[in-house]
Amino acid sequence: MVVVPHRTCNEMQARQMPKGIPEAVESARGKLVYLFLQFHEGATLDELRDGLDLQRITLFSVLKTLRERGVVDRDGEKYVTARPA
Repeated sequence: MVVVPHRTCNEMQARQMPKGIPEAVESARGKLVYLFLQFHEGATLDELRDGLDLQRITLFSVLKTLRERGVVDRDGEKYVTARPA
């Protein structure tokens, strides 16, 4: 019989989270937006809407949360991933 060590939910989530996504980004939509911004090196609201097929109201909410958590900044009309301090 093989005994598998018990893992907590947080340990399993940490193992499954792709590298490069800050822990502060918790929701699936937040991760999607963050990765899009990272891959495209920033994007306007319209570029996010067209690229991710999400409504503007949804994007406003996600971007507000990401900005409050310090992982996304605004550079003029573009949203960009925050630079590490």
